[in-house]
Amino acid sequence: MTGVDKGHTHLRGPVLIIGTGLLGASIGLGLRRWGIDVVLSDTSPSAEAVAQDIGAGRLLQDAEPDFAPELVVCAPPPDVTAAVVVDALKRYPSAVVVDIASIKASVAAELKAAGADLSRYVGTHPMAGREKSGPVAARAELFTSMPWVLCPPADATGQAVKTAQALALDLGAIVAKMSVEEHDETVALISHLPQVLSSLVASRLQDTPPQALSLAGQGLRDVTRIAASDPSLWVQILGANASRLVDILYDVREDLNRLINTLEQPEAPGSRLDLAQLMSEGNAGQARIPGKHGAPPRAFAELTVLVDDVPGQIAKLLTEIGAVGVNLEDLRLEHSPGQQVGMVEVSVVPGKRTELIEALTERGWKVVS
Repeated sequence: MTGVDKGHTHLRGPVLIIGTGLLGASIGLGLRRWGIDVVLSDTSPSAEAVAQDIGAGRLLQDAEPDFAPELVVCAPPPDVTAAVVVDALKRYPSAVVVDIASIKASVAAELKAAGADLSRYVGTHPMAGREKSGPVAARAELFTSMPWVLCPPADATGQAVKTAQALALDLGAIVAKMSVEEHDETVALISHLPQVLSSLVASRLQDTPPQALSLAGQGLRDVTRIAASDPSLWVQILGANASRLVDILYDVREDLNRLINTLEQPEAPGSRLDLAQLMSEGNAGQARIPGKHGAPPRAFAELTVLVDDVPGQIAKLLTEIGAVGVNLEDLRLEHSPGQQVGMVEVSVVPGKRTELIEALTERGWKVVS
């Protein structure tokens, strides 16, 4: 990437990335986009080669003899993260070392037990990912506008924290700071619980007849989407954060037992009220999830537009919405089972819904709601 202006980046480079899976390779792509020198290392020669081929960086084995990185990003599997961090701190005594493991307390405990010099270390966790794994799934924009949590130890220098923050900022992420305990408790609820419940629901589908699955709508796809995640990675994550997750699962079990007891006697006095209360509690929780740009949630008006399953139709629809002068707040795409038609669910501010329906109808679109 010669000729790229690095004057607007926070990192100078070079940056060494140890571990070239989805996240490591995506970090490399994101930094190379700004012309920052990235060097790659992985115990898997094939993963290294793929990461290099997609442009995530150059290989460590080809680096100059006096190679001295500004920053080392440790991105191996969670169960070996602490060992890789310890080794990096020893090998590169002038570098700041960060890890991106999704569990922080266990890594911090292992580093402390190993007697590692934590003045140059910051634990971090980019809250981004995909169901797909490996460098072939890497994307330079993976971290754009996504949270990137910093969990600096008490011994970390101000420069170490500043460098860790610079990594997140250069990748377009939004920086947050937490203690390792606060982080692990938070991800147990917002990340690990959804993964487990998605997998449990999806496991019920293993013996379902194909004709029944052909009736599945977007709701089932939404709930089970993350069930496609890498099992080997999640075994490590769930094992490392088991105590925090299990406390939440105890509460979920109470809710399930309550629901089961109610459904066993659906005609009993109070049953319908209890079911309504359970659903309302879900409504209340869902409404607290931040909306667009991380702002407090707000009610948007929705409408559904039918589009033919042919190239260019969705692009044409979006272009015409823009031409009308209505800002698109959100979009969801569903497919009609057995039909060559898609359903685009569009969200706009309430005051623009009628205007948009009329404008799209005049342009020949079929608006169904």
